[in-house]
Amino acid sequence: MRLTSGFWVSALVRRCFSENAYASVAARGAEEAGAVYLVVDRRDGTHDFYAPAPQSLFMQGGPGERLFEKRLAGAPREEVDARLASERRMDPDVWVVEIEDREGRVFWDVAEG
Repeated sequence: MRLTSGFWVSALVRRCFSENAYASVAARGAEEAGAVYLVVDRRDGTHDFYAPAPQSLFMQGGPGERLFEKRLAGAPREEVDARLASERRMDPDVWVVEIEDREGRVFWDVAEG
């Protein structure tokens, strides 16, 4: 069984704080099943952008798990904002979690490949 997006986002934010990173919810999407996007601010002017991984990669995780893939690495904020705007045009019910961490940690599973 998969957790609701709202519950999962709350848990991620708490995990970030417990690891001495700052996190906030920049956009709230559909409570039950909105897609979640992660933006990592490395505090040096660069950002990483993570999106839900394609279904074909879900064999790596267990049933009901969330998996992300890195779409942008070390990008300027403008590029991340443009990508998010594009995603919102396709699905306006997305969640956006912003994480500030100098080490660039995402605090969740990222698909390899």
